[in-house]
Amino acid sequence: MIFFAIGLAAGIIGGMGIGGGTIMIPALTIFLNVTQHTSQSINLITFIPMAVVALIIHIRQRNITIKYLLPLITGGILGSVAGSYLAISLSTIILKRIFAIFLLIMGIYEIFSKTPKQ
Repeated sequence: MIFFAIGLAAGIIGGMGIGGGTIMIPALTIFLNVTQHTSQSINLITFIPMAVVALIIHIRQRNITIKYLLPLITGGILGSVAGSYLAISLSTIILKRIFAIFLLIMGIYEIFSKTPKQ
């Protein structure tokens, strides 16, 4: 049941565009004692169906700007290959710390970058 609850929370957050990994990876490592490498791998696999559903919804609502797709996809593929090799070469402790720092920076950015709606 805990797997379903983690997946549900990650799906909701992922569907909002925030990224389900912000919930899934810490939940798997903290509550289920899964290693950081395995948690990130699970997140990547579960991301595919969630992303497909979100993509279909955004295409239907015409939220996609086609001219940005090719450079973003190209950069994403190159970055994912480089990041995969980097993650494999790092220890679990270092990978956890890098992920925690990333989440902290993103949280601070989200708090201070938003302007109030008029």
